[in-house]
Amino acid sequence: MARLTAAARRRPSGTAATGLAAALACAFAVWTGGSWYAVAHDERAAFARTRDEVLQAGEQGVQNMNTLDHADLAHGLDLWEESATGDLLKELKDSRKQFARQVESAGTTTTAKVLSGAVTELDERAGRARVMVALRITVVAADRRSNTKDSRMLGELTRTPAGWKLSRLGQAPVGDAPAPASGTPTPSGS
Repeated sequence: MARLTAAARRRPSGTAATGLAAALACAFAVWTGGSWYAVAHDERAAFARTRDEVLQAGEQGVQNMNTLDHADLAHGLDLWEESATGDLLKELKDSRKQFARQVESAGTTTTAKVLSGAVTELDERAGRARVMVALRITVVAADRRSNTKDSRMLGELTRTPAGWKLSRLGQAPVGDAPAPASGTPTPSGS
């Protein structure tokens, strides 16, 4: 019988080393899979994702509702309607021809740039949220004169099958002034 040297006795066999590596790989896979599952199903992470969706939809909707070019009126009014739902959407559709006449008559182009935004309220179960968005609005008149002002808007959003949409929109109150009751934007510069 062949005698094993002391070094050969201390060295694990190839099968034992492979088994140990496989066991370590399995343990690592279980640990990372469990960690991934916990993060993916963490209520706080889901709430944060929803909050980010609401903020993005709110900022884009408010920007859309404060941007209107007399030279591309149909597209701008379509964006208004795509950004809205509920009573606000109905009001926009009912007033579309009037808005178009006012903007065409004034010959204005209004553009809005979002400066900042925040979700002020979010009820995932009810599918309702509120945002405050700060904008820089530039109105270019028919004579090419421009006027820029900063504005704060309050928007209420409702979850729809197509995503979060504005259901109300109004100016944020300044000082002790109450918030406006209606939510329809009016064409700037008219």
